[in-house]
Amino acid sequence: MASIAIETSALCKTFEQGGATVVALDSVDIELREGEMTLLMGPSGSGKSTFISALGGLQAPSAGDVLFRGESLWSLPERRLNQFRREYCGFVFQSGGLFPSLTALQQIAIPLTYVGVSRTEAVEKAAAVLAEVGLADREDSLPGEMSGGQNQRVAIARMLAKDPYLIFCDEPTSALDSENGAVVARLLQRTAHERNAMILCVTHDERLMPFADRVLRIADGRIVADIDQPADNPRSATQQQQTRQQEPSKEGTL
Repeated sequence: MASIAIETSALCKTFEQGGATVVALDSVDIELREGEMTLLMGPSGSGKSTFISALGGLQAPSAGDVLFRGESLWSLPERRLNQFRREYCGFVFQSGGLFPSLTALQQIAIPLTYVGVSRTEAVEKAAAVLAEVGLADREDSLPGEMSGGQNQRVAIARMLAKDPYLIFCDEPTSALDSENGAVVARLLQRTAHERNAMILCVTHDERLMPFADRVLRIADGRIVADIDQPADNPRSATQQQQTRQQEPSKEGTL
């Protein structure tokens, strides 16, 4: 049984809008497991993006909490909350958020230097993750010279360079055609399985269903369905152990 990566306890979020109270999250209790790609699906306005913002340390809940390794995330001081996001979290959004004047290699290497990685090491790591996502031949390409699918893979490579344990994706394939969407979906699935990461992917894209280990459906701020998907290519216990041995240790607390 996979370990719990992060969980919520009676998580609530409300907003005041036009003199009325809007409930975005309504007492959500859920456990998310490492080594799995989980889809969060539901109609617009159901609370999907609010949910990943609360789990990723971006938006404080109105009540309840997020627990990471038994510690209350939203009771942490701002300094340690920043540390949580920096050391454990990776984010992928629909737009990718690439800088138009930077090459694919620079998109990844420059942010690494801002967190203390030497320039030489940053360039080496950027080249390695670009190769991992199948873009070794596009290191010197600008976003305008690549397809939407290639740009999204650069954004994923930038996220992978941090080696995050918790990965939050918000509509990463909705702007892509079927072929590129499948490439990105397989990449995310492989990341969860091979890196033993927890991936929570907000999506309307039904094409992602075959790649998911688990599907959560949300409506009116509540989880209304929680379905474990049959594994087409289950990892053996030996493979899981090898993955854990290869991964850098992240056993420490915040």
